[in-house]
Amino acid sequence: MIDLPNCPKCNSEYTYEDGDLLICPECAHEWSLESAAETSEEKKVVKDANGNILNDGDAVTVIKDLKVKGSSSVVKVGTKVKSIRLVDGDHDIDCKIDGFGAMKLKSEFVKKA
Repeated sequence: MIDLPNCPKCNSEYTYEDGDLLICPECAHEWSLESAAETSEEKKVVKDANGNILNDGDAVTVIKDLKVKGSSSVVKVGTKVKSIRLVDGDHDIDCKIDGFGAMKLKSEFVKKA
């Protein structure tokens, strides 16, 4: 017997297969098995320079002088950044820095405050 996933909408355990679709009899939600596999994948874990896991809304501190691209200014060591937001991509932290505005940072250059 195949162990089917719970309904992603109402978390019902009574899902059943109908061809390529999975169906929930309680809320009538339909989804494909491929989409169920994609949603069950782990989210990317973002870690700071010390290996601590970062979450949305955390405060971090810059651990290295960072040149601002397109400007002659520098984000200094020890600059505290509040309310970070994690995003996909090479620069995985989206934030606002006082005096600089909106920026994207790499998690390898910050530590959790």
